[in-house]
Amino acid sequence: MLNKYSKITFAVLLAPSISYAGEGEKHDDHHEHGEDKIEKIQVTASRLGRIVTESATRTEIINGEEIQEKALMRPGNISMLVAETGGVRVQNTSPALGSANIRLQSLYGRYTQLLSDGLPLYGGQTASIGLLQIPPTDLANVEIIKGAASSLYGGSALGGVINLISRTPSDEVEGEVLLNATSKNGQDITSYFSSPINDVISASLTAGLHNQEQQDLDSDGWLDMAAYQRATIRPRVYWESEDGANLYLTFGAMKEEREGGTVEGATVPNGNPFIQSQDSLRLDSGFIFDQPLGEVLNLNVRGSAMRQEHDHVNGLIQEKDIHESYLLESSVSGYGDTSAWLVGVAYQSDRFDSGNFSEFNYNFQVPGLFSQVDYEATDKLSLSMSARADWHSEYGTQISPRISMLYSPEHLTIRGSYGKGFFAPTPFVEDIEDAGLSRLAPFENIEEEQATTASIDISYLMDSIETSVTLFASDVENVTELELNAPYINASDKQVGMVNSAGKSEIRGAELLLRYRWRELKLTGSYLYTDATKHSQSGIGRTPLALTPKHSAGAVIMWEEHGSHLVGFEAYYTGTQHLEGNPHRDKSNAYWHLGLLGQITVGKVSYFLNAENLLNVRQTKDESLLLPMQAPSGRWTTDIWSRNDGFTVNAGIRVQFGS
Repeated sequence: MLNKYSKITFAVLLAPSISYAGEGEKHDDHHEHGEDKIEKIQVTASRLGRIVTESATRTEIINGEEIQEKALMRPGNISMLVAETGGVRVQNTSPALGSANIRLQSLYGRYTQLLSDGLPLYGGQTASIGLLQIPPTDLANVEIIKGAASSLYGGSALGGVINLISRTPSDEVEGEVLLNATSKNGQDITSYFSSPINDVISASLTAGLHNQEQQDLDSDGWLDMAAYQRATIRPRVYWESEDGANLYLTFGAMKEEREGGTVEGATVPNGNPFIQSQDSLRLDSGFIFDQPLGEVLNLNVRGSAMRQEHDHVNGLIQEKDIHESYLLESSVSGYGDTSAWLVGVAYQSDRFDSGNFSEFNYNFQVPGLFSQVDYEATDKLSLSMSARADWHSEYGTQISPRISMLYSPEHLTIRGSYGKGFFAPTPFVEDIEDAGLSRLAPFENIEEEQATTASIDISYLMDSIETSVTLFASDVENVTELELNAPYINASDKQVGMVNSAGKSEIRGAELLLRYRWRELKLTGSYLYTDATKHSQSGIGRTPLALTPKHSAGAVIMWEEHGSHLVGFEAYYTGTQHLEGNPHRDKSNAYWHLGLLGQITVGKVSYFLNAENLLNVRQTKDESLLLPMQAPSGRWTTDIWSRNDGFTVNAGIRVQFGS
């Protein structure tokens, strides 16, 4: 059994039950108590590789079993995978293109850092459309840290971190192919293969093809589901030397053509057609090198590069741009009986280059120093302290601390955390990501966005029952938002400007979770309460944050016998939400989402059938998405506060190879 502060080496990467994302791995490490076995999962997002139940930093795990279930429901992207986690909300940001971002505990989606094996392969600020371009095919598990994590990963992690951990090759050739089709005329083909090359090298390959035909479900001439064609490929290579040194290499390519807006021959209320499309090409690469330095020290060097090209069309306006992101980082860690520490240096670069609106180009250069110390004060009390100093080329010196505490008497686990962080503003708030830059005035005197987050978590685990309650709070200052007719706008076509909001956005809430397992049956229930407000535009009083339900809840019941069958039912409730800029209403309706999943496995072949949105909830049943006139930002639609796809059935087959 691993000590709390065992020295972590990359060498275990090649074991079939382990996945890696930096200075830590996931271990199925069993300690014998008669016939009992206790699974120990070692998390990586907190950098020092603590066992999840013994880590002071609360890290939520979406395990491989859940990933396999969600991959049957939505093989093309990870939106459903993360959306059904407590305190996580996937918010649709573009009714035209269908893009979405991830809100952790109601913090803005741009504050969430999305990582792949600990590397920012999708960019420093992951574009909203990026969430829909990542298939779950090759995932072993997912780690989620909620609250300010800038001390660990810099300014892009102001709201938290979602770390996608890939599968690692076993000692035998293995793989799978999944074929899927939907009742809305969508198709997916995904595949994963892995194999040892020789005694020290192994490799894996993930590839996928995805297609969706356009859907105008209410026949109003505006597409409710955008059409897209997408291809992805990602090879990975793993190398281990005899002296314990290890190297991980990954490369990725994604190409997509996506089109929304008006259908052919239709017009928006001004009498003109309005096509919204985006062609994307993303290329990325990354590496992680790990070298033991004696018995107690470890050297880790990692880096990544990402280049993404976009070709947008918004009505009559065409925009071409390039996003680039680079990371180079080195750290040394040490492990003792009661403590572990890490010190590192990092250099990050984020660049945006617009071929049409060069006034919004930016090139952020951010060198930084970071450190983390984990200390076991007693068998029941441990602490984790981390801090980071970034020297941002645009926003100056930024200091980001975080402290976490764990107290674990008997069956209880109590965690508390407090952190601060920053975010470097860019033009890409949600409306601008949707409508483009043509109506945005050049902005100046914008300050960095800053947040302070705190939480306390109490968990109880006994036999087959797990319960937890989490209380959380966040204060966000200098939130960037669009302002109509900002005073510095001179050109008539520049109808909105970007400003720092007055006062704080304040978010308070609570999460409740219950898990119960009895033989092949497992039940999960969750509830989230959120009170999120900001200063009103009039400067008097406070107003609720838009698109933030005060009450939401979910329940999942799953009956599964491995290698034979699976039947699952899920129900999710979303309460009313405050709306802005919607001419039809100021408050949304509450709604339910119900789903039913079945799978039968014969040998290595599985047949699955999934029904989503059984109640056929669809926002356009009640009102049109179209605005009576174009918004100042350039949008022609209201926000999506409900579902927009209606009742959908998908079915397919999954064939597995090897062990």
